[in-house]
Amino acid sequence: MGVWHDIIGQFGYIVIFLFLSLGIVGVPIPIPDEVLLTYLGYITSLGEISFTVTFIVAVSGSICGITLSYFLGMKLGEPFIQKLFIKRRTVIRTKRLLQKYGSFLIIFSYFIPGIRHVAAYISGVTRYSIKHFLLFASAGAIMWVIIFLSIGNRLGTNWNIIAYLFRKYSISIFAIIILIIVISATIYRYRKQSMS
Repeated sequence: MGVWHDIIGQFGYIVIFLFLSLGIVGVPIPIPDEVLLTYLGYITSLGEISFTVTFIVAVSGSICGITLSYFLGMKLGEPFIQKLFIKRRTVIRTKRLLQKYGSFLIIFSYFIPGIRHVAAYISGVTRYSIKHFLLFASAGAIMWVIIFLSIGNRLGTNWNIIAYLFRKYSISIFAIIILIIVISATIYRYRKQSMS
């Protein structure tokens, strides 16, 4: 990670903004978004960059990227998604999840590698309410960034354990997050029905 340390040291917060924006859009970058955020958290623990400013910049970059993805999906449609080399199976699965869980998927999609790159495009293609999309996407970005930044900050020199866990247990993590979405949506619907 020495190269990344040098890049961030030289170009500062603009690099953080750009890489998170591009990563959310789906542009291949050499480091997974979660690993980057955790590493940034580690750097904040060294006092080399500000935790607060990094949080604001990372959230802004994430929201910028996911909003751009939404509008690209809305303007260019599903054929554009297929040109991004996103598997048809992933597109179909994301569509089903979005139809079933809507806002919950948008919030938690940040935590699901592969899905987060598609959820915003599909939201745009299906003309999901932009107002609701921005609200839930912003909530998801704040949660996602604060969690991984905080983990990196707390773990300190052991920050790279996150990279190891994501490589080894990515399928299990995906399953847990989907379970959380399903439970949250079920509770929300139950409460809504009880109130009506």
